[in-house]
Amino acid sequence: MPKHFLTILDIPRDEAKQVLLRAKEMKDNNVRTNLLAGKTMLLIFEKASTRTRVSFEVGVRQLGGDPVFITSKDSQLGRSEPLKDTARVLSRYADGLIVRTFGQEKLDTLVEYGDIPVVNALTDEYHPCQIMADMLTMYERTPNLDELKVAWVGDGNNMVHSFINGAVTFGYELSIACPEGYDPNQAIVDRAVDLGAKISITRDPAVAVSGAHYVNTDVWASMGQEEEQKKREVAFAGYEVDETLMAKADGNAKFMHCLPVHRGEEVSESVFEGPASIVWDQAENRLHMQKAILEWIYKN
Repeated sequence: MPKHFLTILDIPRDEAKQVLLRAKEMKDNNVRTNLLAGKTMLLIFEKASTRTRVSFEVGVRQLGGDPVFITSKDSQLGRSEPLKDTARVLSRYADGLIVRTFGQEKLDTLVEYGDIPVVNALTDEYHPCQIMADMLTMYERTPNLDELKVAWVGDGNNMVHSFINGAVTFGYELSIACPEGYDPNQAIVDRAVDLGAKISITRDPAVAVSGAHYVNTDVWASMGQEEEQKKREVAFAGYEVDETLMAKADGNAKFMHCLPVHRGEEVSESVFEGPASIVWDQAENRLHMQKAILEWIYKN
């Protein structure tokens, strides 16, 4: 049976730490391998991307493989052909699928009807590659992840869901501040708590960031939610991560953002461009972590 990476919880806890260490080693030593030599990886993107596409294409090549990029405009994906048929056909052409799409159920279908590994490059429900890269970014500065407080300010979106899963795997305390009506999926929260995660949800961003070592946010309206922009600007008033809010965090707290950013909305220009911001390291670490995840999947 092939390995899949649909959520962070797909990697056992003991193996997740090894993936983290391997990503760090790959970064520090500019590692190139031939692990994927002779293998073709299909990058199926229904949602546009800069960092995800480039980091995966480069990463596949640095592991010796051949990436092929496909959008829904270039194929029958999501159109006249059932996805289960597409899954069976692509399994006969390629060695793996890296998929950036809308519903998580699409990945489940690709797994059920295909017989090659599937990697979640983003869905509306989870963004596990991003959060694993964020774990690397934090680990580089504070290796004892289980001693940290991580804060989230903003929408209870796919990023939060993967941070919640990350709290299960890596043991940090996660404090979430969301406006009413924009909480994370309660079933995902409940499962994480049942698995031992330390998670709290508040309406007050100041409470969430109090003493936090890392403060995270994201755009208020994600891709596909643009028509809600004005409504969300009203709902998220008071949720901007600015210098006043950052001052309530730990004295050495760092600011994180998955990008792209809307300066002056979810974060102030001064914080985003300030000394606490580590967003460019986050972006770089997508490459190294994704290589480590691919190695975890394909290395015997």
